[in-house]
Amino acid sequence: MTPVRRPAAKRAPPPGRMAARAAASAARPRFYRPGRLGPVATLAIRAAAVLVLIGIALGGHWIDRDGLRDNADGVVSFLDVVYFTVITVTTVGYGDIVPVSDTARMFDTFVVTPIRIFVFLIFLGSAYSFMLRQGWERWRMGLVRRELKDHVIVCGFGRSGAAAMAELLERGHAPETIVVVDENPEKLRLAEESGVATVEGDATHNKVLEIAKVSAAKSVIVTPGRDDTAVLIVLTCRRLAPHASVAVSVAAIENELLARDAGATIIVNPVSFGGQLLAQCAAGPHIADYVADLVTRGGRAEMRERPVRAEEVGRSPRQIVGAQVLRIYRDGRPIGFWEPEAQVLHAGDMVIEVVQGRA
Repeated sequence: MTPVRRPAAKRAPPPGRMAARAAASAARPRFYRPGRLGPVATLAIRAAAVLVLIGIALGGHWIDRDGLRDNADGVVSFLDVVYFTVITVTTVGYGDIVPVSDTARMFDTFVVTPIRIFVFLIFLGSAYSFMLRQGWERWRMGLVRRELKDHVIVCGFGRSGAAAMAELLERGHAPETIVVVDENPEKLRLAEESGVATVEGDATHNKVLEIAKVSAAKSVIVTPGRDDTAVLIVLTCRRLAPHASVAVSVAAIENELLARDAGATIIVNPVSFGGQLLAQCAAGPHIADYVADLVTRGGRAEMRERPVRAEEVGRSPRQIVGAQVLRIYRDGRPIGFWEPEAQVLHAGDMVIEVVQGRA
């Protein structure tokens, strides 16, 4: 109601189609100018159009007033013409004034009848725009909000937010389970093209996140583009949704500690991460290519996190077919695959594994 750029590398795997489309939308300039007319101005224009149409019918009837007959006094005055025009356009037709000449009848048939249809459509459109649509949208949004549960909220639809939303869609999240929050209506319009729900407003305010139903959200992705705003959003999310996972993007390394103190579950610093990745490339040219594979849906390898299945409890991670377990989280503590505790999977463990991608 708002995408990933990889470092150039040899034989880089193609990104997912949705991520590429979102990246192109974010990078390509788009011409858009929101309407400047408010509801009052729009209503005034429609009223003026109705008056013009009635004026056309009134002028035609006045010019050909000799083709009309007044059954009351036999004289057709200007007021009679006004009266006849209005009741004809509104399809009332009392029969006290009637067209008698062929010209008057043809004018009513081929001019007044289309005018009557246009006036009806204008009134119907105005009623829908100013009354029915607002009521319908409020009712529909109420239903959508009531069904929201375990959804993902993206706060900020800049380049990072758009990339996160695109990757969520690529990884199988239904658009109905994603809510984008941003103050820019143009960015929200771009987000709505993917079918996600949007909330226009400042995500640092409790009311905005309550509308997005943050208390029932599974996770929140915070990418407003400013570190101070990001920390405030994290604080607000943690207050309203203490159990939700909150991932935040910060640009300054010194702000990572602030984000952690604010309650962020995951902190991503694109600057430091990019520097670390570039430094790793000095040791081998294929590291960046492999990392890009892991973090995007369209690569040859995909990294995912999931809970241990019931049939896997008591077994070794090496016995899992089609996946390579890299790390186990047990009671919040990370366990590497080389550690003795990782040789047997326990109930309640979370595993991070690498599986075959779709490329």
